[in-house]
Amino acid sequence: MCGIIGYIGAKNTANLLIRGLQRLEYRGYDSAGLAVHQGESFYISKQVGRVQELEKIVDLSHSVGAGIAHTRWATHGGVTVENAHPHLAPSQKVVLVHNGIIENFAVLRSKLKEGGAIFVSQTDSEVIAHLISNLYEGKSAFGEANGSPETMGNPLDSIRAALRFTRGTWGVAVMFADRPDEIFAARNGSPLVIGIDGPSMYLASDPHAITPHTRQVIFLNDGDLAHIYAGDVEIYRLDGGAGQSNIQTLEDEWGTGEQGDFPHFMLKEIYEQPEALRQCLRGRLDYDLGTAKLGGLELEPHVLHNVNQVTLLGCGTAYYASSVGATVIEALSRIPSTAEIASEYRHRNPIVSTNELFFAVTQSGETADTLGALKEVQLKGGTAMGVVNVVGSTIARRCGRGVYIHSGPEMSVASTKAFSNMVAALALFALQAGRTRHLSMSDGQQFAKELASIPDKVEAYLQGMDGVSSSNAEAIDTAVRWVCDSKCTIFLGRGVSSHVASEGALKLMEVAYIPCIAYPSGELKHGPIALIEEGTPVIVIAPDDSLKEKTISNLEECRARGAKICLIHTEGDPIAQHGDVSVAIPKSHPLCSPFLSVLPLQLLAYKAGLALDRNIDRPRNLAKSVTVD
Repeated sequence: MCGIIGYIGAKNTANLLIRGLQRLEYRGYDSAGLAVHQGESFYISKQVGRVQELEKIVDLSHSVGAGIAHTRWATHGGVTVENAHPHLAPSQKVVLVHNGIIENFAVLRSKLKEGGAIFVSQTDSEVIAHLISNLYEGKSAFGEANGSPETMGNPLDSIRAALRFTRGTWGVAVMFADRPDEIFAARNGSPLVIGIDGPSMYLASDPHAITPHTRQVIFLNDGDLAHIYAGDVEIYRLDGGAGQSNIQTLEDEWGTGEQGDFPHFMLKEIYEQPEALRQCLRGRLDYDLGTAKLGGLELEPHVLHNVNQVTLLGCGTAYYASSVGATVIEALSRIPSTAEIASEYRHRNPIVSTNELFFAVTQSGETADTLGALKEVQLKGGTAMGVVNVVGSTIARRCGRGVYIHSGPEMSVASTKAFSNMVAALALFALQAGRTRHLSMSDGQQFAKELASIPDKVEAYLQGMDGVSSSNAEAIDTAVRWVCDSKCTIFLGRGVSSHVASEGALKLMEVAYIPCIAYPSGELKHGPIALIEEGTPVIVIAPDDSLKEKTISNLEECRARGAKICLIHTEGDPIAQHGDVSVAIPKSHPLCSPFLSVLPLQLLAYKAGLALDRNIDRPRNLAKSVTVD
């Protein structure tokens, strides 16, 4: 969470930093600020709110000199100008921005105050600025005069010594007043990437912020300390010695991070799902043999034969996509498969089998809880793969093997196309694993054909929503009125659809702030039915599969208690009559139904957010990439 951008070069620094922050704003949007080197001082501007509020007050004449900027997702301290980054040390000689959390900041802050330090913010980040500044002036870290002369005037040693006092995570960018055209950076658990474009140098917390300028990058590793200057960078280790500076070339992104003609990124990304799915499936289906080819997994058939458990680790939308994926994997390959919430899994001392295969599922590739679970699995000797969207991200690099989902940039905080592509990637693995074990060639060929048809079916559904008198659109609009007027909305489904129901509830909560619960419909009578009263909206997902009749029985239990039913069903299925309003989705293989049944739920959340005048792409209290515990 939070975004960092830095720049050294001949372009207009303040303007470039603002544009970079706008591409990072999905990582945090409580406040924003920038600092530009001016002579032996800094021009600093900070503002509460979106980056556009900062842009209104920034003096763009500050066009030369190194600069760093930050967009914040608040952790320590409220949303105020004082708590916004960058943070300037009292000496006026050191300014920094920080992503992450310093866990022992309260102790450090107390010791600094004992040495006479005065703080202007409530943040943990300001503590780092004080520590570095004191050491750079030759004092002790906590301000005593008989300090550390070996760090005096030495940026690298000052940062290194200061960070030894901290415990937690950080991605830090630091500038020193007497070191023009230089930026120093350090990473521990919070991503940083350096971009190189001739004499111009860039620093960012996400490669998406710098891809308009260069695709030549260096990803910092945990424990790295970087000295960046015009045209070059030197990488060191925080514990001493040199680090690695391997330059990588980022692939072209098939999508763009621009909003285009759509009113919101979320709607744009919903409508990008057909092409996103095509990108994910392209070249990976073998129709002749009825299997899939996922070379990035490097799993030979004899290895897959020995796998006796598949565990998928994810958070939020990635967890629900993993839940769908686990169902599909188990159905096609007959390997016992489960999805685990990564934030819980990492802390329970899990049992890891050498014949167990793990997938870390994450859009950003930086999710802190998923990374923590991954480290626990690897520490215990488990085999882990990544299912990731962002190329070069921490989890992708740590796994070394895996599947890129190729959904393109996803700028809205509420994930849509990444959900679909995560499911698609896991379905490809299910097919590959199934064909090496129990799935016949004819069944594999049939599933491959069904999976390949999904992008066109998704496209047809979305195009149908644009019709002048679309019955689906009218039904969703009616459901929007229900949920906007309700105290609580209930989502129900069975089998694979129960996980789609959970994703639908999450979307409505994220975007419209409406209280929701999602349950497997068979569990309705074991508690949730107590919430139903006259007029309670119940969203029921019942595609044409072996469980639909049981789902309809649960639907009728809701209706008998006065609920209003929005039924999502397969086109042409007579069960449509069981809904007060009904939304038809194209017919598909039952295991492919989530690609289609999730679409009306995404549109329901989007339209409810609009009706309630919510900030669609930047919901309150949320950020896209959760890089803190």
